[in-house]
Amino acid sequence: MKLKLDAQGNVVTKEVNGVKLPVYVHDDGTEKEFDASGTMATITRLNGEAKAHREAKEAAELKLAAFKDIPDPKTALEAMAKLKTIDLTKLVDAGKVDEVRAEVAKVMQGEIDKLKSSESGLQSQVYELMVGGAFSRSKLIGDKPGQLAIPVDLAQARFGSNFKVEGGKIVTFDASGNKLYSKVRGGELADFEEGLALLIDAYPHKDSILRGAGGNGGGAGGSRTGAGGTKVITRKVFDAMDPVTQRAALTERAQIVDG
Repeated sequence: MKLKLDAQGNVVTKEVNGVKLPVYVHDDGTEKEFDASGTMATITRLNGEAKAHREAKEAAELKLAAFKDIPDPKTALEAMAKLKTIDLTKLVDAGKVDEVRAEVAKVMQGEIDKLKSSESGLQSQVYELMVGGAFSRSKLIGDKPGQLAIPVDLAQARFGSNFKVEGGKIVTFDASGNKLYSKVRGGELADFEEGLALLIDAYPHKDSILRGAGGNGGGAGGSRTGAGGTKVITRKVFDAMDPVTQRAALTERAQIVDG
């Protein structure tokens, strides 16, 4: 991503909402102005969300800590209660040591299975809290052109398996199981919003789940299909799109016209 310069070597700017912003050229040739103030606001918001996610993870880990040592007090009491129902002395006296071991192993395995089930449930809660919450807050799902035309639950059903929680952060994976990296923050993993945008862009049937920008329903006005099937979008509608949707429109070589 490089600054766009004019013939005299000066930085090219674009006025957005009365503020002149520098224009950057991405590796794929698309151009986009950079709003430093907006970016800082977004970073502040994401830091707040990260804190909430971290606190939720710590709460889940605190619950798991109760099961760190096996048996814990509760497990030990339950195991002792069950062992009282077995007359171990008679079994040993009868030379049935293997039966004693089998009974003890059976009781302990039952407790271990309970612990594994409890841990799995807590991990599912953490996943739903972080990934499910990210889907519900996503700006890529809505009623604007270029956004997903399907509801949150269907979007999560289709793309949810591509997200995992690792180290308290949401990580995006492609269909081959590879981690997706950001196109705007070199060397860093894509955050949830960018990861979802990349998954949507790679989805073979994305046109069937994206809200249309044409005037035939399914989207807002201000765009149409031009000659040869080229999508034509008015400058007003394009400026109202979020950066991810704008990038998607430019990738599809949509024609931006005044209006």
